[in-house]
Amino acid sequence: GHVVSAGAGSCPIFVPIRNNSVVTMPVVEGQPAGTPVVQAVNAYGFSKPTASNKSYTAAQLATVSSSQNKAVQVLQLSDLHGAIEVGTSFGAPLLASNWAADRAANKATIAISSGDNIGAAPPISTEFEELPTIEALNLAKLDVSTFGNHEHDRATDHLVKVIGASDFQWVVSNYSEGSLDALKSGTKQAKNYTIIDRGGIKIGVVGSNTPETIEQVFPGNLDYKDASGAKKTITINPGVAGINAAIVEAKAAGADIVIAALHQGWLENADGVAKGLFNSLASQIKGAAAIYGGHSHQTFASIIPGNTRVAPTVLGQTRNAGVEYTRTQICIRSGKVVGQSIQHVLKAAAPTINTGVVSTVTTQDAASAAMVKKYKDQLSAKLDVKIGQVSGVFPRGGSPAVERSGETPMGNYIADLMRAKYKTDFAIQNGGGIRDTFPAKTYIPANTALVRTGSGPLDVTLGDAFTVFPFGNQIATTVVTGANLWKALENGVGGNYPGDGRFPQISGFKFSFDASKPIGSRIVEVTKLDGTPIAKDSKEYTLTTLDFVIYGGDGYVNVFSPAQAKVKGALLDLFVDALKADMAAGKVTQVPAADGRIKKVG
Repeated sequence: GHVVSAGAGSCPIFVPIRNNSVVTMPVVEGQPAGTPVVQAVNAYGFSKPTASNKSYTAAQLATVSSSQNKAVQVLQLSDLHGAIEVGTSFGAPLLASNWAADRAANKATIAISSGDNIGAAPPISTEFEELPTIEALNLAKLDVSTFGNHEHDRATDHLVKVIGASDFQWVVSNYSEGSLDALKSGTKQAKNYTIIDRGGIKIGVVGSNTPETIEQVFPGNLDYKDASGAKKTITINPGVAGINAAIVEAKAAGADIVIAALHQGWLENADGVAKGLFNSLASQIKGAAAIYGGHSHQTFASIIPGNTRVAPTVLGQTRNAGVEYTRTQICIRSGKVVGQSIQHVLKAAAPTINTGVVSTVTTQDAASAAMVKKYKDQLSAKLDVKIGQVSGVFPRGGSPAVERSGETPMGNYIADLMRAKYKTDFAIQNGGGIRDTFPAKTYIPANTALVRTGSGPLDVTLGDAFTVFPFGNQIATTVVTGANLWKALENGVGGNYPGDGRFPQISGFKFSFDASKPIGSRIVEVTKLDGTPIAKDSKEYTLTTLDFVIYGGDGYVNVFSPAQAKVKGALLDLFVDALKADMAAGKVTQVPAADGRIKKVG
């Protein structure tokens, strides 16, 4: 179909592809001057916009406006991960000022997040219990957020503290019965849904978190005590039953429209369809005017067309770390949704998607800037400490993310360090534990004399190290059989490959895999470095990995024996000590080249 829109405050309309009749755009009262823009849209996304050769003044539009036409604006971000400093991302100061400008264009504006606001964050957030990020979202006037897996990176008591600090409402529609009673601080409590009244329009919001959270957080992080003091565990239901039920409840409670925030992600466009759990779930959700994704750190936008009885639904998702947000216009005519348009608003750089536009708001919000400075001043003396030099940038992220899809320099470097330090046969580091480039994009030293860009060598600081490995993982050694090594690798290339953090970065051996094969039978070959096959048998080998992995995180359940594990020390300490040793020896730490230890053959 096609989307016809005219910017913020306008009332876009969706036109089915087979509609050859004349289409009239609804006009809202007080609609600003604008130029109609047309975009084709299919499952893969939107075409480049084509502007009409005719523009309309506000006075002209006022003559055809109607009180029956309403326009809602939704501002959405996901996977901020504590990136509150202005850099490649908006940061708190520019996010707040951009959203303020957007609200000025339409009083019926709501701001939401699809989760992972906190966790896997730079030190300016993690070193202060993630509360600076919550302050930032409060100052930006976020209205609603759902939970992501990283909201549970710490114990439930910490999440309760976060909820208490939030001026916005938390919603989740797929947590087990009774668990929302535990996600409460004073009068603030997570809910199945909420309704926000803006500009006379009641906007319902529902949310859901990925059930992968159960294996992506440290064991025990989902535990809580009920009113009687009994130990309970939050379970996270797959599917859309909870979402659909919450939509019905919200509409029964008076919501004019409902939007959904899912912490599930788009992965790729292939075979004529958009693929990913976000897309498969969105197709099953009934009655939402807009559905937003997250989790996979990818940019996506499309529309589910609907029909004569069912309104269209816009789909949107943003990249991580605050480099962009979505800005959606939803048109309601006589109480029915008739169209939506969506833009990805970028801080800078060329748009990576046809819905992308670069922000023109460059003035920072003063209160947000002061808040960031307050915390940064406390950190700089501790973390702006040079710990070494690297020959170039260790990459991270991308589409698909390099650390979650194949061999990558930081994976090789840290796995080799672990194996060499503890003299084991093999080492495994989960790719999802690598959280930033190195030097880190989201760590911004106050010391401007440090060399951070160019061809290298580049200076790296303690803050960079904290940002790349923020989880506080401990290194542990254990023993593993050949059979369980194969099992571990099958888990690593299973799940939602190439999007999961379970992907194994390795040392001391090689493996090849075929991602086109069914999950559980993708590993083709496992060998020692000299090419000797490693059989699926009971022969034992020594292994260095992380406590998170040994205890079953990222799906490594019943693979390694916690009883045989010996905790050795912090991953961060090993990393920092190696860099400092190179610096003391006058060496630049090299970004290792790929050596073929991991091969994708299909």
